[in-house]
Amino acid sequence: MKPLLLIDVDGPLNPYLALSEPGAPDGYVRYRMRPSAWTEVQSLSVLLNPGHGEELLALTDRYELVWSTTWKGDANEWIGPRLGLPELPYIDWPQMHGKAPRGTFWKTRYILEYAAGRPFAWVDDDIALYDHEWVEQRHLAAALLLRIDPGTGLTRPDFDALADWAAAL
Repeated sequence: MKPLLLIDVDGPLNPYLALSEPGAPDGYVRYRMRPSAWTEVQSLSVLLNPGHGEELLALTDRYELVWSTTWKGDANEWIGPRLGLPELPYIDWPQMHGKAPRGTFWKTRYILEYAAGRPFAWVDDDIALYDHEWVEQRHLAAALLLRIDPGTGLTRPDFDALADWAAAL
């Protein structure tokens, strides 16, 4: 069974800190989106790099891709098609933005539940030291937690690190 590649949207695919810049960073396209889960906003401005879809698809021989985002299933409607990705499974968070154990990010415990002992790589902009410690102590399989800069999104070295890690398993 392939390891999971758990993909956050805001930060890794949508470098939201770059949204305040006029225009879009090199390789990115700016979109207006209205996902159903975001009821408190009229629409969101989102930056996506279509090349990221090709990079992620190139990893499917090594990984099973899964959305691990607050977009949940909306990522299949709004994000995936713009990147050329097929419909992906997603983590249906039991609770979002709640309290988390021992200073970890709120997603971390649910990531471990979803992985259910499988090896996984996780790309997110909110991963911190406590998350690494929590996973090392509670997940017996291999895990790569890759913190992505929310100002730049996924970069070539990130994709290389994902490919290298999976090849080394």
